[in-house]
Amino acid sequence: MLDQFILGLSVVMQPNVLVYAFFGVFLGQLIGVLPGVGAITAISLLLPVTFYLDATSSMILLAGIYYGSQYGGSIASILLNLPGTPSSVVTCLEGYPLAQSNRAGLALFVAAFSSFLGGMVGVAILVLAAIPMTVIALKFGAPEYAMLVIIGLLAASMIGAGSQIRSLAMVVLGIALGLVGADATTGYYRFVAMPELADGISLVSLAMGLFGVSEVIRHASRRPARGAPPLSVNMRDVIPTRAQAKSLIFPIMRGSSIGSFFGALPGTGAAIASFMAYALEKRFSRNPEKFGKGHLPGLAAPESANNAASQTGFIPTLTLGVPGDAVMALIIGALILNGIIPGPRLIVDQPELFWGVIASFFVGNIILLLINIPLIKIWVLLLRIPYQKLYPMILLMICVGVYSHRTSVTDVLLTLAFGVLGYLMKNYRFEPAPVLLGFVLGPLLEDNFRRTMLLYGGDFTIFGTRPISAILSICSVILIVWAIWSGLSQRRKTARDTMKRNTLTSPR
Repeated sequence: MLDQFILGLSVVMQPNVLVYAFFGVFLGQLIGVLPGVGAITAISLLLPVTFYLDATSSMILLAGIYYGSQYGGSIASILLNLPGTPSSVVTCLEGYPLAQSNRAGLALFVAAFSSFLGGMVGVAILVLAAIPMTVIALKFGAPEYAMLVIIGLLAASMIGAGSQIRSLAMVVLGIALGLVGADATTGYYRFVAMPELADGISLVSLAMGLFGVSEVIRHASRRPARGAPPLSVNMRDVIPTRAQAKSLIFPIMRGSSIGSFFGALPGTGAAIASFMAYALEKRFSRNPEKFGKGHLPGLAAPESANNAASQTGFIPTLTLGVPGDAVMALIIGALILNGIIPGPRLIVDQPELFWGVIASFFVGNIILLLINIPLIKIWVLLLRIPYQKLYPMILLMICVGVYSHRTSVTDVLLTLAFGVLGYLMKNYRFEPAPVLLGFVLGPLLEDNFRRTMLLYGGDFTIFGTRPISAILSICSVILIVWAIWSGLSQRRKTARDTMKRNTLTSPR
């Protein structure tokens, strides 16, 4: 494998190819910062350019845009609570509180470095285990995907900082919103109050509304502070201390592993990987009460996960010809336009292309890290802009980004409505993040559950008789028991603390 990787490096280090790699990751980062635009829009616009490039250069360019957008998405999430990409929604949970507590530079550094390490782990797995992971991915059928989605939904109910019942309610709300539109199997319209909703609610509208617009409303309802906030942009404050760096080792390792696994599975991707990494990190943490308040491990885990997933997402795309998401479908389209059919023969027939693309991930991640570190000071300075000037600009960016996604005015109006909903949810201590994961995973659960029932004649025992599905079912039960036990333990602890305080304060 090392010889093939060296072959790939020799391809990507050619000056003309290196220029495309740099341009791809740089453009991807800028696209990720812009709310609502996303990698799919940029790749769609640049797809005609691939007619004039060779297959290797076009693939390196498009791939750079894809994983570069994962880097860029964290910037707006941390600074403005605007998830530039669906996978950066979780970044808002810890990154934005860090920015609010005058640690935006530290948050950006940790996000960039975690993304870099996660990407490197993804590249290593691509080099060493592309074929074995492809074999494992082939063993996943509809029952396995259904149980995997259920685990994701259970994990989503554990994300919120408050009651798990509240988080579960938000997951159910997200699933209900995901059901709006035409039924994928029958074609019947469900919960369609107007013709514009026939294609369903846009994920971009939901994310931008719940996080971006709601934050604008929340700040507008406050009395503005006098003068610019005292922000520090010294490199001493940006680089983590030794103790902080030590606390990030295992979260990054766990996040990279989770991201690599979910990236290799068709139909999952970086968004699900980041949510799962965050939920798992919160469960493993010795200080779960710190999550949601600017906890660095809670930031590092999902950032490493989404970038690892964006790298290993190319495993089913290149080796099986099976796209994991819409972006990968476009990349397959670019390959077909160049007369190349992705599949098991690609490694043998086009070794320069396959290994050149993988080696470009290694080079591209280094370029992104070198770009991001010097720019941290500039990004942090965005927070010096007075709120009364900054937030109208944010609203304009949100509206433009949402409209450009599907060229729909209805999507813009829905975004504003979801903004009001997100504001009310925050006021009543309901977390918006589980809504997003329920929205993403709900249709996947419905599709795979229906497919399972059709394939196996409505036999529910199939979830326990297939080995992988049975293991995932056991994991789901363990998660449920763990959640119940944790809730009861927390309730008993709260009761003991209350009793102790009452005993100490009662008159003798």
